[in-house]
Amino acid sequence: MLTFALRSSVSWMAVDTPARIVVLGAGPTGLETALYARFLGYDVDVFERGGVAENVLGWGHVRMFSPFWMNRSPLGMAAVAAQNRSWQPPPEDALLTGRQWAEAYLLPLAASDLLADHIHTQTRVLAVGRDALLKGDRLGDDERAGLPFRVLTRDSRGQEQVHLADVVIDATGTYGHHNWLGAGGIPAIGERATAECIEYGLPDILGAEREHYAGKRVLLVGAGYSAATNTVALAELADSAPGTQVTWITRHTPHPGNGPIGLIPADRLAQRDQLARRAGELAHATGGPIRYYPGTTVEAVRQGGTKNGWKVQLAGEHAGEFEFDRIIANVGYRPDNSLYGELHVHECYGGGGPMRLAASLLKQPSADCLDQTLASAETLSNPEPDFYILGAKSYGRNSHFLIFVGLEQVRQLFTIIGDRADLDLYASVRPLSS
Repeated sequence: MLTFALRSSVSWMAVDTPARIVVLGAGPTGLETALYARFLGYDVDVFERGGVAENVLGWGHVRMFSPFWMNRSPLGMAAVAAQNRSWQPPPEDALLTGRQWAEAYLLPLAASDLLADHIHTQTRVLAVGRDALLKGDRLGDDERAGLPFRVLTRDSRGQEQVHLADVVIDATGTYGHHNWLGAGGIPAIGERATAECIEYGLPDILGAEREHYAGKRVLLVGAGYSAATNTVALAELADSAPGTQVTWITRHTPHPGNGPIGLIPADRLAQRDQLARRAGELAHATGGPIRYYPGTTVEAVRQGGTKNGWKVQLAGEHAGEFEFDRIIANVGYRPDNSLYGELHVHECYGGGGPMRLAASLLKQPSADCLDQTLASAETLSNPEPDFYILGAKSYGRNSHFLIFVGLEQVRQLFTIIGDRADLDLYASVRPLSS
């Protein structure tokens, strides 16, 4: 029995500067992690497969539910302000779009002196392992920490390289690593072969991608806020583009009187509440552009039919074959765990995130992400010494992750790495951000 994965206590040793830390991902959590490490004097490399904040810019037209103060750190504010004395941060209560957030804060942060020379974009991390060790070697042995990590990367020219590191922090997130359309969470028949032609995200329906959806028959799948966002946008598009028709399906059937998106009582995020209510109104409206089919799943998809569209076989309460021009699958995301397949990471069999944190999240039943209790530093540890998963990826398939949770994870992480329970750079720089 591999009991090391379920040890009730965690032991760690300080990783002193100037140790080398490799951060995977230059999104919000990756940038904040690297910044914290640089302030402490660590040697840091950040590897990003695309560009800085690329995923955020991918949904840049969408307005965020949470105000700016929940999506920035005091350390980040200080770094950007020190770089550009004329910089004016957004108002603390501003509800920014993804692009506004990136352009006002994330991109300037990446360009600051502390980070600019340490971020390697267009560099894909292929795998992470331990030098001279296989996955099955020294099970549960903290002496694994005595050997460096090996991080294999490939740059934009196709050149591969191995980088050695004392600490590796995976902040690659989940966006872009989608779930599947089919019932039971597996691909629908034909989905794998056609996935590149299916939209799994948040297209700019009213902007850059308007002509892609205007006047088209659209199948929309999903019961979350991404699906609600696309529903509202498509309904607005239909007002000015006759012929735009939307079939919205969800695998669950809401209770009578409820909409596809469950409402949170006395929701403290007004933008979120308005979106859920508007999507519900559209789903239940008669004679409008939205046709809502609850209790329905996708059985099979294949390209063809009229106008080179899709033929889709639906199952459930509204079974049958239908033709569509476009498919939007807002079916959620999952972590890509293949990066650390040679490391000792104990994962939750339900959500795919690290087990300690997943167990903590299971104790928080509220549907409102604002109600979550921040987990302790201990939940960030893995059986693999000095390997950590932060940000949205640490939550696995749980969609309750918020940026301010990631900031707390960063703070907690360095109390572990530095073996200093009272270490809090955010508190020490707070006066600089006023």
